[in-house]
Amino acid sequence: MTSENTATAGSASLRQSSTFTRFRLAPNPGPMSLDGTNSYVIGMPGLHQVAVVDPGPVDERHLAALGAAGRVGVILITHRHADHTAASVRFRELTGAPVRAASAEYCHGGDPLADGEILTAGGVDIRVVATPGHTSDSVCFHLPDDGPAGSVLTGDTILGRGTTVLDYPDGRLGDYLASLDRLERLGPATLLPAHGPVLPALDAVCREYRQHRRLRLDQIGAALSRLGHNASVAAVTDAVYPDVDPSVRRAAETSVAAQLEYLRS
Repeated sequence: MTSENTATAGSASLRQSSTFTRFRLAPNPGPMSLDGTNSYVIGMPGLHQVAVVDPGPVDERHLAALGAAGRVGVILITHRHADHTAASVRFRELTGAPVRAASAEYCHGGDPLADGEILTAGGVDIRVVATPGHTSDSVCFHLPDDGPAGSVLTGDTILGRGTTVLDYPDGRLGDYLASLDRLERLGPATLLPAHGPVLPALDAVCREYRQHRRLRLDQIGAALSRLGHNASVAAVTDAVYPDVDPSVRRAAETSVAAQLEYLRS
């Protein structure tokens, strides 16, 4: 093996994603989860304690591989969606580690995460960055010492490919654009997404995401000019996403609804 971690047989399926992180792809592919959820292990090489981010679905083999990476000191959650949180309780049972998330509802044995809070796990400083927009409880984890420019675990706020769906009305476009601004200020950090491949420069991807949103807003504005200001979400979705696959139609409508609320307000 080359990039795979070979410390133990159980962790052999973990792949190196940055100096201080490894990840394992969960077996939950789908239209919204792409190839599956990337579950991350954070810890300095040679240290036995680690943090695990987004344990993913309840899959015993997947959880065993994550647990074999080291003594799990804390389980961190980027946001409330089930493809990130479903295994939280089970993984806590296996490891004894507290589960911490921005929302108290998804914490088990640990306190809610606070914006700007700095945790240390496996010898690595992890700063919590509140990034609402995809959901209201979305957070990213900034590892400022992870490589020359640091790294950021972005959850679903920024993906490795494609663009993020805003889970409206819980997720709002105004919040999301502000979160992109905040992440861009972290510079060319390594981008560690929950879905899709690792990307080299967070700030550049933030600019691409913002440009994409502007183009979509222009398209929706043009559709409203044709259909009328009070056009329905379904009608605008038909105009802007004429060839959308039925499997992601609801996601397209949700995204359109978020952008209509932003334009109309």
